[in-house]
Amino acid sequence: MKHTSAQSATSLPRAPRDDAHTRMGKYFSMMAIRVVCFVLMVAIQPYGWYTWLFAIGAVLLPYFAVVIANVAAAPAARAVPPERAIEAPPSAAPRAAQTPTTSDTPTVVRVHEAPRRPEDAA
Repeated sequence: MKHTSAQSATSLPRAPRDDAHTRMGKYFSMMAIRVVCFVLMVAIQPYGWYTWLFAIGAVLLPYFAVVIANVAAAPAARAVPPERAIEAPPSAAPRAAQTPTTSDTPTVVRVHEAPRRPEDAA
């Protein structure tokens, strides 16, 4: 199926490998905090209200780690059509009459496919 409009690379979702890497990093950091809470719960003497705080952290952090790690990345923002993203430099002369210059303005190249002719199909 052919697309009638130009595709934009800015509208693509995040790569699965990058998304998985980000989610694993979030999960790992929350599990590291859980281990610290567990160690502090056992190691700090005398026991008090903070012991309960560390125990609650050690018990509840796995749930929050899974929920936060499984949150999908935000969808990509609506892409700007490439034709509107780059402004053409103002020119007074027609394009063929201009001399090539090495300015800082980008050159936009557009490729259009011609429709198939019936005699080419045979």
